[in-house]
Amino acid sequence: MSDERPRAQAPDGLELRHLRAFLAVAEELNFGRAAARLYVSPSTLSRQVAALERTLGCVLLRRSTQHVALTLAGQALLDRLPAVLDDIDDVVETVRSVGGELAARIRRLGEPFAELTFDDVDALRAASERHYALLPIVPEVAFTPVVARGVPGLVAEPPDPGDSWTLLLHGGNYTNGSAFGFRSLASGLADATGCRVLTPDYRLAPEHPFPAAVDDVCAAYTWLIDQGASPDEIVPVGDGSGAGLVLSLLLRLKERGGPLPARCVLFTPFIDLGAAVPEALPATPAPSGTRRGMALGIARYLDGRPVDDPLVDPLHADLSGLPPMLVQAAAAHEGLPDAERLTEHARSCKVDVRLEIYPVDAESFQLYWSFLPEAAAAIAQVGAYVRAANSLEARTPGWPTSYQEEPTTGEPSA
Repeated sequence: MSDERPRAQAPDGLELRHLRAFLAVAEELNFGRAAARLYVSPSTLSRQVAALERTLGCVLLRRSTQHVALTLAGQALLDRLPAVLDDIDDVVETVRSVGGELAARIRRLGEPFAELTFDDVDALRAASERHYALLPIVPEVAFTPVVARGVPGLVAEPPDPGDSWTLLLHGGNYTNGSAFGFRSLASGLADATGCRVLTPDYRLAPEHPFPAAVDDVCAAYTWLIDQGASPDEIVPVGDGSGAGLVLSLLLRLKERGGPLPARCVLFTPFIDLGAAVPEALPATPAPSGTRRGMALGIARYLDGRPVDDPLVDPLHADLSGLPPMLVQAAAAHEGLPDAERLTEHARSCKVDVRLEIYPVDAESFQLYWSFLPEAAAAIAQVGAYVRAANSLEARTPGWPTSYQEEPTTGEPSA
C-alpha cells in the first residue's frame, strides 16, 4: 500500500480568463500595458487577478502604485502556465477538428446556393431565403411589419423591451437577403439585448444600385428617431455587406452633421471592394459564397461608382469622430483581412474599436446562434455591449466597465 498523499485537484472555480489575465500581467509587469493587450480596463484586470488569488488561496503579485512584482507563488505559476494554456488550446483544436459535426451542418445548410452565382440573382435570392428559413426563431420574440419613412421592414420585440433599439442591416452582397429571412438573427439579438430590433428591407441591386440602399438605411435610422429614440439609444448592427452599410450610414451622418448613434457592431465586415472594378471581374462566374464570386454583385451595386469612394469604402475614409465599434470576425474565413484592416484604420483615426476573432470558418457565423457555441457566445457579447451602450456609463469615453467584465469568449486580436 502506498504512503503517497493524493494529489490536490484544481479548484472548481478556476477560470481560464483569470489565468490569461494573470499571464498578461506577469509578462508585462504592468497592469496598464496588460489591460491594453487584453482590451479590458486596468480595474477589471485587477479584479480578475484578485479573483484568481482568492481561488488559489495565495498572493501572486505584489502591487504598488509604481511597481508590480511576482511573488514566489506567482513565479511558480508563470513558469508552468504558458505550457498549460497551450495544451488546453491544443485539446480544444483537436476536439473541434475531430468532431466537425457543427461545421458540416453549416455546410449542409449552405448547399442549396453554394454553387450559385450572381449571374442569376433570382435563383440566388430564392435559395438564400430557403436557407434562412431553416434557422429557428426565439419564440418569445414577436414580429411586427412597419414602414419606416417609406422603407418596409420588420420589428422584432422581446418581452418588456426598453426604449433602446438595434438597427440590423442584413448581409447578402447588396443583392439578396431580406428582413423576413433575417428573422432568426433579429430574434437572437432582441433576446440578447433586451431591446427592439428593426430590420429594414433596403432596396437591392442590380435593380436599385448605389445609393438606394444607403438612402433607405438613413431613412430607417431617422424613423427610429421619429419614434422617440435618441441617437444614444440606437446601435446599428451589420452583417457582411450590411456592415459596409453601417459604415456608409455613419459616414453620411457625419458628412451631413446628423446625430450619430452611441456605437455600432460589425459582423465580418465586407468593405474592401477592389475586386469589383471591371478589369478585376472574373472571366467565368464564381460561386457566390467566395469573395471572387461576390465581385459581380458588388460591381452591379456600385454601377460605376469608384470603389475607393469613401462612402462605400471606409478604408479610404476619414473615420475620425465615429462612435465606438465592436468588430467580430471568423478566424478561418477569407473576410478576416477586411476586419483587421478596418480595425487598424479605425484606430489610426482615433476611433475606439475592439476586434474579436472567433475560431470558425463561416463568414456570417452569428446566424447560427441556435447550435454553434461560438455564435451563441458572439451574440451574448453583442448583448452585453448593447446593454452597456444603453447605460449611463456609455455617455463617458472608452469601453463601459459593465461590458468589459463580460467574459470574452472569442479571442480578441489586435
